[in-house]
Amino acid sequence: MAHTAGRTASRTRERLAAVADIGTRPSGRRHPLVAAAMVLPLAIILAIVFGAVQAVVTQASSVAGMLGH
Repeated sequence: MAHTAGRTASRTRERLAAVADIGTRPSGRRHPLVAAAMVLPLAIILAIVFGAVQAVVTQASSVAGMLGH
């Protein structure tokens, strides 16, 4: 049993490494669009949770009011 647990753990590490390499260039850097796709969902959730959406709407309406629209 000990041998199968070790193989399972190494396979899991290999799979995680393969997923982490998605969008990685040969130089080891991610494409900017891949990085943005990874970050945007969390950023949207945080904006909703902390009320940043309301702050942006308030600022935009203030700017529109100053511009006379």
